[in-house]
Amino acid sequence: MNDPSDVPGSAAVYKILTLADWQGACATGTYGGSRDDLRDGFIHLSAAHQVAATAARHFRGIDGLVLVALDAGRLGAGLKWEPSRGGDLFPHFHGPLPVSAAVWSKPLELGPDGVPVMPVGIEKC
Repeated sequence: MNDPSDVPGSAAVYKILTLADWQGACATGTYGGSRDDLRDGFIHLSAAHQVAATAARHFRGIDGLVLVALDAGRLGAGLKWEPSRGGDLFPHFHGPLPVSAAVWSKPLELGPDGVPVMPVGIEKC
C-alpha cells in the first residue's frame, strides 16, 4: 500500500519498535513487547493522532526504528482503548501482538532534533 493511512476495513493503530525487534517478531509470528510493554502488562500502541507525540516523548535519539501499521480489526478482543497521557484513550494490546495484523512497516529517520519523523499520510487516519 502506498498511503500509510490506507488500512482496509478498519482503523490503523501503530507500534514503534526497533528493526531488530520487528525482524524477530516476523520470524516468530508474534511480538512479545518491549521492556516497557512487559513492565506494564500490555503492548503500547498509538492512534494516528498520537504516534508523533509518542515518538517525540519515548523514542528521541534512538536510531534503527520502524513504524508498523496494524489493522485494528485484525487484533480482535486483545485490543483495548484505555486512558493514558492526559486522559486520552490509547490503544493497548493485551497478549502477544500477531504479526499477521500488520499492514505495513516503514523505517523511521531521525529529524535534526533527534525525533523520529513520521511518514507522510499518518495524519489522515
